[in-house]
Amino acid sequence: MSRVEQPSRRALLAAAVAAAAVSGGVIPAAAHAAPGAGTGGGARRPVDYRAWTTYGDWRRGSVRGARPVAGARPGVVIGTPAGTTDYTDPHTGTTAAWEYATWTSPVHRLSVPATEVIASWNAHTPGGTWIQVDLKGTYSDGTDTPWYVMGRWTAGDGERDIRRTSVDDQGDGKSSIWTDTFSVDDASTGLRLVSYRLRLTLHRRPGTRGTPTVWRLGAMGSDVPDRFTVPASTPGHAGELRVPRYSQEIHKGQYPEYDNGGEAWCSPTSSQMIIEYWGGRLTEEQLAWVDPAYADPQVCHAARYTYDNQYQGCGNWPFNAAYAATFQGLQGVVTRLGSLTDLETLIAAGIPAITSQSFLEEELTGAGYGTSGHLMTVIGFTADGDVIANDPASDDNDAVRRVYRRREWENIWLRTKRYDASGKVVSGTGGVCYLYFPAHPSPRQRKALAAVGVR
Repeated sequence: MSRVEQPSRRALLAAAVAAAAVSGGVIPAAAHAAPGAGTGGGARRPVDYRAWTTYGDWRRGSVRGARPVAGARPGVVIGTPAGTTDYTDPHTGTTAAWEYATWTSPVHRLSVPATEVIASWNAHTPGGTWIQVDLKGTYSDGTDTPWYVMGRWTAGDGERDIRRTSVDDQGDGKSSIWTDTFSVDDASTGLRLVSYRLRLTLHRRPGTRGTPTVWRLGAMGSDVPDRFTVPASTPGHAGELRVPRYSQEIHKGQYPEYDNGGEAWCSPTSSQMIIEYWGGRLTEEQLAWVDPAYADPQVCHAARYTYDNQYQGCGNWPFNAAYAATFQGLQGVVTRLGSLTDLETLIAAGIPAITSQSFLEEELTGAGYGTSGHLMTVIGFTADGDVIANDPASDDNDAVRRVYRRREWENIWLRTKRYDASGKVVSGTGGVCYLYFPAHPSPRQRKALAAVGVR
């Protein structure tokens, strides 16, 4: 998330990362320096992504006041509310009553018993509405987790809205929630999550007729072995996508209430690049709140509307995917990929990707910085197989396009352990990826997404 090598501001999570590294356990992903996804090729993919998106999917869930809806983009909405509940917003102190309805997925048995699970969703939330996503799982020892809150989401932040938030301090002695990630506390014991259910709670102001509409609800479970290095992949597809270029650095000091711009805005800056690649545009009215002296106001807008008020930053992975899906005709997921071959498959189908990586300055030739966690956009590959990236950690927009050495880039992205500047073992970023793509992908795009486990 930052251009410089520095500790996370979440001290408790940093301590957990260090403890996991020492014990050989899996390191929590929500530090945004997470265990990775996959192998260098050939081995079983250690990732299971499951989503509910079709009318049949929504009909197979259990409902209390919710109603599946058909159409070009099937979803679930509030029908006749199940009741009314009070919610005290921890970020405003305001208590208000909300009508609610729920949809609960069938049990999904993971093909990969997981040490980590990350949920993501796509929804329309008009003013005065919001959603909560919960997860409840079963461990390999036969016991169950509690219902964990994976996020409280609304697209807006007006007077009628709650403040978008993750929820801290959730755990049962076997697992914990780290901002956006379910994580088994000590993977070295062999404990895994073998199945889960997701629950949606849809909220609206009492007496109104508005409703959230959720089009996609899914989760990625993974069990990635710890490693300092990963196998090298063989170069395949060469080509480059024409993706807009935006620098996060030109926003230094802008909007302290949204984490102060600059180094903290790699995630929304990367998101905005791909949103615009797919044709997503913001209107003058939507951007009217931004100081007219600021360049690229759409990046400021992305930061504001991905901001997690509990994490106090714009790097919540599912919140970025949900923001992308607020643009007409787009959907977004958070998953893990297994190698640069996966990225080549996507690029060949016209799908760029946002990747998470951490490294020392000397580990990535030409970067000019080190980072404890940073998002950039992969847009192509050279004829030699090197990675072409739009790296927002650049001085200006013209400098955003970079070419990074394939072997260096592959290792810093996929490894799960690394040494920091002081020589301590800390977490690697490990293959985490945001994918944004059309609501109705072409056959070629569907095939590429299926090849990397996304349907």
